[in-house]
Parts: sequence; C-alpha cells; structure tokens
Amino acid sequence: MKRYGAEFFGTFWLVLGGCGSAVLAAAFPELGIGFAGVALAFGLTVLTMAYAVGHISGGHFNPAVSIGLWAGGRFPASQLLPYIVAQVLGAIAAGAVLYVVASGNADFSLAGGFASNGYGAHSPGGYSMMSALLMEVVMTMFFLMIILGATDKRAPAGFAPIAIGLGLTLIHLISIPVTNTSVNPARSTGVALFVGGWAVEQLWLFWVAPIVGALLGAVAYRAIATD
Repeated sequence: MKRYGAEFFGTFWLVLGGCGSAVLAAAFPELGIGFAGVALAFGLTVLTMAYAVGHISGGHFNPAVSIGLWAGGRFPASQLLPYIVAQVLGAIAAGAVLYVVASGNADFSLAGGFASNGYGAHSPGGYSMMSALLMEVVMTMFFLMIILGATDKRAPAGFAPIAIGLGLTLIHLISIPVTNTSVNPARSTGVALFVGGWAVEQLWLFWVAPIVGALLGAVAYRAIATD
C-alpha cells in the first residue's frame, strides 16, 4: 500500500504541477510562462517526486511507464493493475483540485481546454490525428529508453531523476504544439474527465499511443543494451 500511495501522490503532483502551470501560470499574455515554462514544470514534477518517493515505488507516475518497465523486464505483471489504478486516481484527484482552484476566477471556462490533450481542432497547432498518434508513440518510446537507460545498473547512480525530468521537459518542448503532450494516460485522463465531450472522445489516443510507444521503447532498449 505504501508503494501505491507513493504512485498516487507522485502522479497527483505531476498533474497538478504540469497541468496547473498550463491552466494558471500560462494564462497571462505578458507575464505567462508559455510553452517553455509548462515543459519545464512537467519535468520538474517528475524530477522532484522521483527523488522524494522513487525509492518507495520506483517513481513511475504513468501507466505507460509501468507497462514499459514490465516489458523491459524491470517490473512484475502482478503489480501493473494496482499501480495503474493508483496513478489514475492521483491524476483525477489533482484534476479536481485544479478545477476548484481555477474556477475561483470569474473568467474561467472549460472551453479553454483545461490542459487536455487533443488532435485536429483541439490540437494547439491544428495537427491531424495521424500526426498526434505518431508524435505520442515516438515521444513515449524515447521516454522509456531514457528511463531504462538512466536506471540501468551500469548507469551512474543517483542521477536518473535528473535525466528523466529533463527528458520529459524536452518531450514537452517538442510536442506541446501537436497534442499538448501526453505521453501519460493518467495525466490525460485526470483533466479530460472534467472537460468531457471532445476531451473524453479523443482520450483513446492518449492511452493507445503512449502504451504502444512504451512497449516499443522497451523492445528497442533491450535490443541495444542486452549483453
């Protein structure tokens, strides 16, 4: 239960910090943090919680990461479902807190997207479903390669959270214009449920693509790293 609690709070912090930065701190035209700030916020959430609770649960905070680590031989299948449940519940709880805070502003409207992921008309840059699908698969694939490599027993000890946090920052810098960046089904679910409508209708892509990407990342890393 301690491991599940760590995954709950880690994912909560990721969604509150990352999506919160997009909903709250990026909302000011002149003083807002912009895409770069949001990207850094997501990276910092993973970096800080990986150091805080990574030694308890492994610091997944992402169903795709848990599945990728299983495929990479680093995580038991018996723990997948409870980890994913804890992660999704943490994301939804963070979405609820963010919704209550954001709705305290008289001008707040879910029509702005509430940091949900989307494609087509709901892509920040108007990118197609195929572009979104490919981007999410490739970004998650490399995210898993970074995670597996940084946590390999042959890698320098103690630096994995830095590499993983910076890797997630880079992923957001690349892909926010395309999908608002998911690479994390729990993150996508945690805010989409409050938006409803199109956000829930498009949510399938932000489960399927990250999971496929994670599996590909695990296969690719094992191919190049196995002695």
